[in-house]
Amino acid sequence: MQEEKRVWGIHTTDDGLFLKDDIIAIGWKSMGDLRLIGSTREAFKEKYIQTYPDSRKGQVAIGVGMLYRFCYETQIGDYIVFPSKSNREVNIGIIESDYIYDPSQFEYVQTRKVKWLKHLPRMAFSQGALYEIGSALSFFSVKNYADEFLVALDKGFRQNLSPDSEDESVGATVEDIIESTKDFVLKELSRQLKGYDFEYFVADLLHAMGYRAIVSPQGGDSGIDITAYKDELPPRILVQVKSVDGDIKESTIQSLKGAMREGDYGLFVTLSNYTKNAQKYLDSTPIIRGINGTELVKLLLKYYDSLSEKYQKMIPLQMVYIPAPTKIDF
Repeated sequence: MQEEKRVWGIHTTDDGLFLKDDIIAIGWKSMGDLRLIGSTREAFKEKYIQTYPDSRKGQVAIGVGMLYRFCYETQIGDYIVFPSKSNREVNIGIIESDYIYDPSQFEYVQTRKVKWLKHLPRMAFSQGALYEIGSALSFFSVKNYADEFLVALDKGFRQNLSPDSEDESVGATVEDIIESTKDFVLKELSRQLKGYDFEYFVADLLHAMGYRAIVSPQGGDSGIDITAYKDELPPRILVQVKSVDGDIKESTIQSLKGAMREGDYGLFVTLSNYTKNAQKYLDSTPIIRGINGTELVKLLLKYYDSLSEKYQKMIPLQMVYIPAPTKIDF
């Protein structure tokens, strides 16, 4: 049985080094010769923490993963895909050497020799393939669109540049971008906003939506965190927010209902979700609206430009245009 061809992707800030010297390389110069560390991920982890003691847990896992894959999992004969920024080409090659430590390099000391086989314009590939090799990682495995890059190496390969041909990967690519953006926003909200900080964020979002929102004094007002009005007249909206990780129970929603007077409306906001019973209670109580983490992210994206500068800096987003076959609701 023929072994499946593995395809890797790589990024660099030095296109010339890769293309002129026929190598691929990654940094982490302070790690030294990776072969001296040991052949296990645990050994790499210990060395990484020792070398970069201020690194966060997530940074350690990502860095160790890339270094270990580059040194031990990548094999001679594997394929490499390198999108160069200077000429906006996709360079495809085959790895010709084991790992080489080259201390003469200024930064990219972890190297491997490569033979470049083809240099193609980006437009020769589908949007999905380009999105995959646009990974935020320096060194990564190409899986979803590996076959597309391998087919490009065939002698009879013709670039599909016809204006009449529709890129069927556009829809999936757009969905990936949207979902990854939502994931980022929700993670940052969960990480940075706890307790009273979350209350002030929700109040700011309500203000961006056109409401007057008043945050209650800490520990007061019968568990009501925010009181909001659409204008100077009733009805008032009593808001309770929870930044806890667990799903909200029915009894918690009922406590909000108990604090409401006749004519009031209720709003419950959580970064997580609601239990089945809590959702049933919300469905049967139309004067209380429940917003979960996913819905909160949608509102943030919709009213992002009207948020205060404080929260825009906390959740840094940039408005861009992305190709889409049809209009997609964020």
